[in-house]
Amino acid sequence: MAIIVTFDLPGAGQELYDAVIERVTDGQGFTQFADLGNPGLVSHAAGPVDGGFRVTEVWESPEALETHAKTFGPILADLGHADVQPTIIPAHNVVVR
Repeated sequence: MAIIVTFDLPGAGQELYDAVIERVTDGQGFTQFADLGNPGLVSHAAGPVDGGFRVTEVWESPEALETHAKTFGPILADLGHADVQPTIIPAHNVVVR
């Protein structure tokens, strides 16, 4: 079952997002799904919101997200955001181009 995952990062900006992407991709950047090395990601969007930054993703399954979190979680913690807890809901419908 696909899931929709939203990370709200209060007080953070694009700098934090870019730092996480830099570490997750070993400096290669993130312009295509293959850059993450986790085939379970279906979609990814990130941008500023009032008072912070938001990342919204669709994952094929909770297990795919858990696999990614093993890399992503420690990086966020190292950057001072260990307390970030995503909102996760089941996806009713996912349409991609």
